[in-house]
Amino acid sequence: MPTSATPAIERIARVLAGRQLSQNGEGSDPHAAAAVDQAWRDHVDDAYAILHTLREPDAQMAQAGDVDVWRRMIGAVLAR
Repeated sequence: MPTSATPAIERIARVLAGRQLSQNGEGSDPHAAAAVDQAWRDHVDDAYAILHTLREPDAQMAQAGDVDVWRRMIGAVLAR
């Protein structure tokens, strides 16, 4: 299974920063990569909040996979 070299929290925080800064999201910067590199750390708490919300899968998610594995995977990220 392919895995990312970038931690999940950082990836989520970068998406949040990008949505705020990039013209492709809600921002105005047409080339926001450098700004995202500087700002993503400001979104780490929000990224953790999102993962806390996802600790328990919904019915559709549970039907698609192993709930115990999901909980362990999310728990591993939240363990900081």
